Amino acid sequence: MSDRGERAPGASVTLLDVAKAAGVSLATASRALNGSTRRVRPDLQERVLAAADALHYSANAQAQAMARGRTNIVGLVLSDVADPYFSSIAAGAIRAAEGERLVVTMACTFGREERELDYLAALRGQRARAVIIAGSRVQDRDLLDRLTAEVRAFEQAGGRVAFISQRKIPADTVVVENRGGARALAEALCGLGHQRFAVLAGRADLLTARDRTAGFRDGVARAGVRIEADDVVYGGFTRDGGYTAMNELLDRGTSATCVFAVNDVMAVGAMAALRDRGVALPSGMAVAGFDDIATLRDITPALTTVRLPLEELGAGALEMVLQEPADQPRVRRVRGEVVIRESTPPRA
Repeated sequence: MSDRGERAPGASVTLLDVAKAAGVSLATASRALNGSTRRVRPDLQERVLAAADALHYSANAQAQAMARGRTNIVGLVLSDVADPYFSSIAAGAIRAAEGERLVVTMACTFGREERELDYLAALRGQRARAVIIAGSRVQDRDLLDRLTAEVRAFEQAGGRVAFISQRKIPADTVVVENRGGARALAEALCGLGHQRFAVLAGRADLLTARDRTAGFRDGVARAGVRIEADDVVYGGFTRDGGYTAMNELLDRGTSATCVFAVNDVMAVGAMAALRDRGVALPSGMAVAGFDDIATLRDITPALTTVRLPLEELGAGALEMVLQEPADQPRVRRVRGEVVIRESTPPRA
């Protein structure tokens, strides 16, 4: 058992301490102690309970550990809570926060990245304990500089900030390996015999969309395949964006037989457009996405994608803001897993 079991009487013990002593993630410790729809393996459950008992963990101990003068509020700033990508991240962060008796308040930018500045300033005024910002960075140096200044002001006031995004702000960050995941997907599709590709690339200024598009291009290039400029269509990073982009691609008279949408909701929109245009799925056009949104796994044909542990992204960011500040911002990198399904069958 960890030497944390030798704390002085009255010293506060957090759920993070229990998780470390048990050798499990913060999310697993939260599920073991507070319950969840996701089951915890019996051996992990026993380890967490034993660690909690050894450390004399009390769920109310977090309130005693609050930084002086700060509230128990954690702000969660998302691009769009209606997007299942972000709602899944939110679920993971909220579940982990519940184990610490923290209150999560959410705000949505709805694609207006400058609103992150407003929400961060408002949460600083409310003396929130921490803020998690989930969303792609954009190609806007002025906006990045202003956000960096606001993060610094929040932290100087005693709060903590973590991002689920690209590493563009000097703060703790959970980084998704978007480029590597898209590259692996492209290589897998080429391995199935696909050779004529198009990309529904989302918003041109979003780094997430750009990284996934670039990674996919890298992957097909390794197989000696080229994607023509006319076969890359930009649009909204949404279901309707995918629908519109797919129609534009078809109107251009594409010769592609497999389309990669840079997220799953765009892929669903693309599939709807193909059906409306009378294109058979997947024989007339194969479709792949990125994220592996749980609520979309029942669509027909089942969608090939890159699976991300979305709830773990949220829980991991919360774990970061509960840790003591480090000399340098921490980075936690998360890789995706290619999942081949019926929407991209092998080609002769």
